[in-house]
Amino acid sequence: MDRIDAMKVFVATLNEGSLAGAARRLGRSPAAVSRAIAFLEEHTGAALLHRTTRTIKLSEAGERYASACRRILTELEEADLLVADERSAPRGLLTVTAPVAAGEDVLRAILDDFIDRYPDVSVRLQLLDRPASLIDEGIDVALRIAHLPDSTLIAIPVGEVRRVVAASPRYLATHPRIDEPGDLAQHQIISMTHFGLDSWSFPPVGNATIPLVVQFTPRFIVNTIRAAVASAVAGHGVTRMFSYHVAQEVKQGTLEIVLRDSEHAPLPVHLLTPQGRLSVPKVRAFVDFATPRLRRYFKQLQAPVATR
Repeated sequence: MDRIDAMKVFVATLNEGSLAGAARRLGRSPAAVSRAIAFLEEHTGAALLHRTTRTIKLSEAGERYASACRRILTELEEADLLVADERSAPRGLLTVTAPVAAGEDVLRAILDDFIDRYPDVSVRLQLLDRPASLIDEGIDVALRIAHLPDSTLIAIPVGEVRRVVAASPRYLATHPRIDEPGDLAQHQIISMTHFGLDSWSFPPVGNATIPLVVQFTPRFIVNTIRAAVASAVAGHGVTRMFSYHVAQEVKQGTLEIVLRDSEHAPLPVHLLTPQGRLSVPKVRAFVDFATPRLRRYFKQLQAPVATR
């Protein structure tokens, strides 16, 4: 059996989450997929997958082998395309990752239009509220909201977002004014792990050199953006989000921004791709397609908004 082909089957199995899913993706039988993985396990002398009737899970050796397989297959694809000079023909599976809310609210619509424009490209959008290793996890492009560490990844700036504190007009009308961060201690806080469960930090005040930290006991702790926003809109408290999380609600007047003068500096937003991937037609086409659209979207967030 061809080892490169078996690696492709192995990676497809991980991407699809099951042997049956890989079989459908590759147009093969589940037995053929199973044989390919068994071939790799015999070749490496290690169990790569733990299988049950419904799920698969990578072994420790399998995690290391999967990372190596993804790198090898990516480099082979790049080499083939460079030799074939197919720069004008985007095709194949494009894998993109983004934070959950950014993927749902911002990137998904862009990908819908991209698929319509390029019928020979299929897209896998992985929504993850954790940093993903682009190379080890076989990801072509990532949308990241953060200050980036030095790396070999190519970073294309597309905008910036603010961390904002918001509440509904109804809540603000029936509770004490919020003029400075310390006033939050008197309020019902809707908190999330991403933005602080029991404290929020703000820029230093006056001559201080360290951030101002406001401690609180949250009334409601949730683990999704949509739940926190919905609770705030319903008038149940004050929450903290990125500006794009609440852009629509602010525009509609169901949420208001408070403490505008106490916000941290905006965080940059980038598209990231591994070195060499921009030479792959599907990746180059997506970056060229998405970049101006993302820049327009994030620029709109800088327009004046309702504040208190």
